Amino acid sequence: MASINMSYLDPTTVMLIGIPGLEHVQFWIGFSFFVVCVVAFLGNIILLIIIPAERSLHQPMYIFLAVLAATDIGLCVAIAPKMLAIFWFGSRSMAFDACLAQLFFIHSLQGMESGILLAMAFDRYVAICDPLRHTSILTPFILVTLVLVVAIRAMVLVGILPVLIKRLHFFHSIVIAHSYCEHMAVVKLAAEDIRVNKTCGLLVGFTILGFDMIFIIISYILIFQAVFRLHQKEARLKAFNTCTAHIFVFLEFYILAFFSFFSHRFGHVAPPTHILLSTIYLLVPPALNPIVYGVKNKVIRKRVAQIFFLNCQSRQ
Repeated sequence: MASINMSYLDPTTVMLIGIPGLEHVQFWIGFSFFVVCVVAFLGNIILLIIIPAERSLHQPMYIFLAVLAATDIGLCVAIAPKMLAIFWFGSRSMAFDACLAQLFFIHSLQGMESGILLAMAFDRYVAICDPLRHTSILTPFILVTLVLVVAIRAMVLVGILPVLIKRLHFFHSIVIAHSYCEHMAVVKLAAEDIRVNKTCGLLVGFTILGFDMIFIIISYILIFQAVFRLHQKEARLKAFNTCTAHIFVFLEFYILAFFSFFSHRFGHVAPPTHILLSTIYLLVPPALNPIVYGVKNKVIRKRVAQIFFLNCQSRQ
């Protein structure tokens, strides 16, 4: 009973402290994350302008890329404002329900990003292994269906997590040692049995990230088998070249995702290191994705150059 008397009953607010142990320098750390967010916003907004406007990019790969860009912008919007308010203005207080809403949007958008990467891998598989049927398989209806399935899957599965947290009433603390509301960081505040929350978090993570990663790897095993069966070296190089951007984005996303996921549950990583890496995992891929695809695609490079060239001319 003494432990219950010392706990918080149905708290209405929580406190986000940012990066524990680095409070004295997180003001300056905020500027680096601000630059990353600006790059992510500009890069993804440019993609969302160029892809609908350029008819040659009205292909499944670039339609998925546009959805990925919208998802990346959503991630930055969900994380950056509160995080920078903590770093720069010391605005640590947050309504408990707002914290759960941020948790839902962050993890849902992560799940959507993973699903879109799987859809892009499927597109590459069909384009290389069955090119003659590419347009007949990936029709506009199929593309819309895939995007809707990815979005609904992420929202339904992740939606379970805040619902399970709401069933908890006693908390031993309201101070979250993080710069945003991450699922396990919130769950660990509870003074009750959280085994169901932990198990559900693992199941949701593996159902989304694990499932997608396995099928992406299978897709690329089949792609590489098909490519190595090509007799001409130029044809093999061309086929590989169409996949390099997606492979890079896939690796950066899943390596950082699984490091963050497992270190928070099973690892002994120092809290400042874990929080910095988990924030990098959420904010750096949205900044890198438009750069990677922009560098690889001549049409996107040309249109970006035209945008900046026209801006320079108008100023003159």
